[in-house]
Amino acid sequence: MTSDTTSGTGSSAFGTGRTAGEVLDGGDLTGRTAVVTGGYSGLGLAATRALADAGARVIVPARRPESAHQALAGTQGVEIDRLDLADLDSVRAFAERFLRRQATLDILIAGAGIMACPETRVGPGWEAHHLGHYALTQLLWPALTAAGAARVVSVSSGYSADWRIRWDDLQFTRGYDKWAAYAQSKLANILFARHLDRLGAPYGVRAFSVNPGWILTPLQRHLTIDEMVAAGWIDAAGNPAPGLFRTPEQGAATLVWAATSRELDGRGGDYCADCRITGGGPGDDGEAARLWALSAGMTGLDLVR
Repeated sequence: MTSDTTSGTGSSAFGTGRTAGEVLDGGDLTGRTAVVTGGYSGLGLAATRALADAGARVIVPARRPESAHQALAGTQGVEIDRLDLADLDSVRAFAERFLRRQATLDILIAGAGIMACPETRVGPGWEAHHLGHYALTQLLWPALTAAGAARVVSVSSGYSADWRIRWDDLQFTRGYDKWAAYAQSKLANILFARHLDRLGAPYGVRAFSVNPGWILTPLQRHLTIDEMVAAGWIDAAGNPAPGLFRTPEQGAATLVWAATSRELDGRGGDYCADCRITGGGPGDDGEAARLWALSAGMTGLDLVR
């Protein structure tokens, strides 16, 4: 697998120079509500600011609310609420608070991520990468369907045909490999959007997965300098390789495009990059349905029928 430091394998800065703000230039999202996980750092921060600048009300769930307040200080139209995606009780509590205050949810951007982290277990021993966003989407389902025309955007990476779901050992109990776990999580994000769209389309809920490209963000915090130098991402002084990386604002462009573009009306389930639908991504609906069923079994949540 070709590994990335950021949120996107296999797509360099040469694809598009558009920013999230430019995607929304002249657009009016007044009256629309968005939830952006990871919305106070990197790509998520850029997406949050662009959506808020266009008039949307943006709720940013945060495991570290104090950091979120610092990052988003002065940004109008943004609210911050506590959420730890690794704790299903916290996910449920956040969703309950949201549904008490808000009847509809127009946009859900599942942007929070971890990359090549040390072995981490959540809940009853689950590997840490995947289930939080699945549970959050399930629990916010009443608000998504009530919107009438909602979008869910699942942030993935540059797809590789070598990626696999480890069906016989989904939780890496027989040997943890940080890059295999990361690749599985990003494939899971694509499959999740694919099956969610299939189930959600009759209710007006459409879903997309996104490769934002290569961006230096705090996502690579678990990697050493030596690892990033060996991969060719940075030099020994920490300078990024020329021409390789986009800015967070450029990386967030496809997230915001997938969440708002009228070009996508009537479509869904697609894998997107460079503000367009690509021909890439996995094409097996059976794998998507299988992963959904496993996620439902592990979390006890399957509100989309």
